[in-house]
Amino acid sequence: MVEDEAGLVSALRSGLGRAGYAVDTAATGAEAAEKLGMAAYDLMILDITLPDTDGFALCRGVRRGEIPTGTGPDLRILMLTARANLSDRVRGLDEGADDYITKPFALAELQARIRALLRRDVGGGSAVLEVGGLFLDSARQLAARNGRELPLTLKEFGVLRYLMFRPEHVVSAEELLEHVWDENADPFTQSVRVTVGTLRRKLTRGSEEPVLETVIGRGYRLRVRP
Repeated sequence: MVEDEAGLVSALRSGLGRAGYAVDTAATGAEAAEKLGMAAYDLMILDITLPDTDGFALCRGVRRGEIPTGTGPDLRILMLTARANLSDRVRGLDEGADDYITKPFALAELQARIRALLRRDVGGGSAVLEVGGLFLDSARQLAARNGRELPLTLKEFGVLRYLMFRPEHVVSAEELLEHVWDENADPFTQSVRVTVGTLRRKLTRGSEEPVLETVIGRGYRLRVRP
């Protein structure tokens, strides 16, 4: 999130964190460019008016490849700004923003637009994911297996959501740490291993077949069975 208004940063970081998102922040364009080159972010929430540049230039730089990002030039960008003029909205979208929201705004709408952008590249048509017998509703923060509701923590929910977008793919612990935890996470922590372990136990009860497996030396895989 690229925003220099401290109160808004704090409120959004808290609100999006409660929805299970890992949020890193930058107060200037220079800080944003530095962080974009260090991590593969899923989405950037971008203000237009920044102390050292404007969001238009930052967006344009990403799209042209002048500002390298771990995600590449196709990083999803949502402009969140007080500039509500039609000309600004049109310019923002023409510069490459995927969506444009003006302040003041409702957190629920922002979260809905984030969900829409994040599922765009995986062909999702709604906030609901269904993989095998697994069900996940990002809007209502609900998860279930074979109709059995799963009492997941925010991190467990985030890990499951990330894996359900990538069934049968091996996802490394480093990738999970980067996308489900924020920049303050200790890279040497055992948080990923512990979270995956508790998630695995919650996913499998009684005679149910395990669906979350460890691929030794590589990471974790969500198996899809008929």
